[in-house]
Amino acid sequence: MTELSFLTAGQLTSFGDLAERYQAASPFPHIVIDNFLEREKYDLLAKAYPSPDADIWYKFQSGKENKKLQSQTVDGLPWEIRAFLNEVNGPTFVRFLEKMTGIEGLIPDPHLYGGGLHQSLPGGHLGLHVDYNYHQDWKLDRRLNAILYVNDDWNESWGSNLELWDCDVKECVQSIAPFGNRLVVFNTDEKSWHGHPDPLCCPDGRTRRSIALYYYSNGRPEHEKAADHNTLFRERPGEAYKKTTVEMLREWVPPALLKAVRKN
Repeated sequence: MTELSFLTAGQLTSFGDLAERYQAASPFPHIVIDNFLEREKYDLLAKAYPSPDADIWYKFQSGKENKKLQSQTVDGLPWEIRAFLNEVNGPTFVRFLEKMTGIEGLIPDPHLYGGGLHQSLPGGHLGLHVDYNYHQDWKLDRRLNAILYVNDDWNESWGSNLELWDCDVKECVQSIAPFGNRLVVFNTDEKSWHGHPDPLCCPDGRTRRSIALYYYSNGRPEHEKAADHNTLFRERPGEAYKKTTVEMLREWVPPALLKAVRKN
């Protein structure tokens, strides 16, 4: 098999110096890069993306995060996707991110903890949140998200845009459609409220597909530090999450009883 390279230093350099644009973006540092991969390489990636019925997915079902599929393992993935994941976790892309974001000493995550492949089914959504801020096993601070969308012929009327909100969760400042071959990179800290909270309104047989990469550092600026936490969700103004039956049971049924029921 001929070796395939999705990314090269020359290709990344062709985007120019993005540092000022990235670091000055509102409501928090971010950037949107369209046509990120060369078209023929993106087409290979899109064609190889696993279908919703592949045996690799974990399904989220809750009021905050519903009808979302996630795969965090490279086992069983097509070679095209494994090759891409190797490159975005490699030195060429990491150096590109460091120069653009101004964050030195970025550490990629080949284990895909929380990242990997994400796919939302019709009706799926992900509420506004800030991400977990500390990797307990590695003792590293989470600093950066990079998301490549893999949605061909996307129709904006289907909704489910990525929303970036202000620090007080009062206003959506950026609404980003998940067009295919669009890369979105953004800082993650205590003020980086984001999500795709509007339910996906695509036809049956279509989904919202992405590849998510997370990057860490050993320490972070003093003004960004906070107590360790998992993902924190917030409702938009006037919004109320509808709890699933499982969520309501968790509030009233002792954990030991729930565990016993799941075993039977």
